[in-house]
Amino acid sequence: MPHSSAISRAGHSAFGRTFKQAVATAFAAALLLAVTPALAYSTSAATPDEANLDNHHTYRNRSGETVHSPAHSKSGRAPEGATARCRDGAYSFSRHHRGTCSGHGGVADWL
Repeated sequence: MPHSSAISRAGHSAFGRTFKQAVATAFAAALLLAVTPALAYSTSAATPDEANLDNHHTYRNRSGETVHSPAHSKSGRAPEGATARCRDGAYSFSRHHRGTCSGHGGVADWL
């Protein structure tokens, strides 16, 4: 029969590996959840045709992404990548609902 301290060391070592694996798995899952929404926004948002817009300004949103500022379309059609039409006629490229078209009378239509 093995000595009780040997069993204790073996059990502790196995627990240590299992705990480390669980922590690593939880960390990887949390990282994936944190990054996935940002990737979804950045890959799904099209870049607007700058020649069709009346300004070429950008801002950094709360997710840290660079987004085109609201702008009026010279052609009158919704620009590529626009997510909302503001009440003043500008098109927003916002990736979050909160604050969209602020300073432009609010959202008239979501696209």
